[in-house]
Amino acid sequence: MARPRTRTGATWFGVCVAALLLVVLTVFMLQNTGDVEVSFLAWQGTVPLALALLTAAVGTAILTMAIGTARIAQLRRANRKI
Repeated sequence: MARPRTRTGATWFGVCVAALLLVVLTVFMLQNTGDVEVSFLAWQGTVPLALALLTAAVGTAILTMAIGTARIAQLRRANRKI
């Protein structure tokens, strides 16, 4: 007999996946400590490679979430008009 899926079970699974990703991210950052030169608009500097990649990934994730939020809001407004 199959057990029903619960929110608590889904949350636990999410926490486990997040913990594994954190371990992978930590290993990645420890292996990529070499410095790279970064130029952005008028700013220039040297940062560790892992930090530059992490910053780019977080920036991309934030941009994706902002676009997704705008699309969801647009769909909700259109749904209310119907």
